[in-house]
Amino acid sequence: MIDVVTIETPGLGDRSYVAHDGDVAMVIDPQRDTDRVAAITDSLGLRVVLVAETHLHNDYVTGGYSLAQAAGASYIVAADDELSFERVAAGDGDRFAAGRMSLTALHTPGHTPNHLSYVLSEADGDPLAVFTGGSMLFGAVGRTDLISAERIEELTRAQYHSVRRLAGVLGDQVAVHPTHGFGSFCSASRTTGDASTIGNERAQNVALVTDDEDCFVKALIAGLGAYPRYYAYMAPANAAGPPAPDLAPPAEVDPVELRRRIDAHQWVVDLRQRRAFARSHVAGTVSIELGDPFATYVGWAIPWGEPITLIGDTAEQVSAAQRQLCRIGIDRLAGRAIGGVDAIALGRLGSYRVSDFEGLARAWGGADLVVLDVRAPDEWAAGHLRGALHTPFWELDERASEVPPGEVWVYCAAGYRSSIGASILERAGRQVVLVDDDWDRASECGLPLES
Repeated sequence: MIDVVTIETPGLGDRSYVAHDGDVAMVIDPQRDTDRVAAITDSLGLRVVLVAETHLHNDYVTGGYSLAQAAGASYIVAADDELSFERVAAGDGDRFAAGRMSLTALHTPGHTPNHLSYVLSEADGDPLAVFTGGSMLFGAVGRTDLISAERIEELTRAQYHSVRRLAGVLGDQVAVHPTHGFGSFCSASRTTGDASTIGNERAQNVALVTDDEDCFVKALIAGLGAYPRYYAYMAPANAAGPPAPDLAPPAEVDPVELRRRIDAHQWVVDLRQRRAFARSHVAGTVSIELGDPFATYVGWAIPWGEPITLIGDTAEQVSAAQRQLCRIGIDRLAGRAIGGVDAIALGRLGSYRVSDFEGLARAWGGADLVVLDVRAPDEWAAGHLRGALHTPFWELDERASEVPPGEVWVYCAAGYRSSIGASILERAGRQVVLVDDDWDRASECGLPLES
């Protein structure tokens, strides 16, 4: 019997897959930390014989190259992708066998020009599942603007036809296993549900329920929002054949060296919960709370290649952050400082107030009140507080001087990004208030909105 095991990476909104027949395994789109794959294959007594990539990923560094090397497995990548290493080149219709399984490649361009989907069958039997990467997602499709601005329309039209091709050649019962779409910025729009089939997608997928191709193209392109700036570095890293990550603990940094780095305007990131950071933190550090979106927002906020030092309550907390960061190619942390902030701050502590939209409503109209929206441009355009300023959180370090004098109330959609923004502004010497609240509450509290 063929089985598919899903490996979720919620922080990036992605999934990897292990398909097996009880003896041998195929791995599709593995993340960088392949010990998660090994935990599954070892527990089931499986031998990995094939590793396949649906595309050169733009949102994470793959573990496919290192996994295939370590396992002695075939590494399947699209024939037209330019790589610096040898692989098994795959093209439309190519079939790969492993044990009692077969994998057939279908060219499904759109998310990338050379994108492949893989149809899983048992020997010469009917298709059981399809691994769709960034093509057919649950109710949606992968975004088409990650290659170049000049090719967006071309790739969007290709995406439309690719999804329709999958629905045309596969039966309703075939399970759909996308890589993106669970909060990933690689999705062109919000996805629906946690599992699906071709039959379900016929009824819900935007590319299948929109009969007018031009309408599909116009709507998809209009809905594309900002994506993390670290994406620019992922495809080149994947084309180079990334090695396995080194997850050894980074060097300990003593309080004196920590202060030197902060004073040199290096990025020292505090992993603790954002309200705990607001109450007390080492002055000059930045709050990026350890949670599922952590790596995405570190890679978005911090200029690529800048040294990063982490502050955490425990070694385990720093290790968890390190694992998330390795998935986007941040391999060599500059160091770590562990323990209570009082012990490592050398007496230089910072703090700021935390409030919500109700508190902002009470303060509204104050003489020195500055309201700052740090969300993405598409969120701002859809609706914002009247009179607010807008600077996306990833631009705030370079543009802090543009924020007018006064007490700055920083808001986003749920508090995570506003915490990053508030800490960056405080690091620049500003008095801030963190609005830690859901955006939907702004109108409920009577604050004035405009779009």
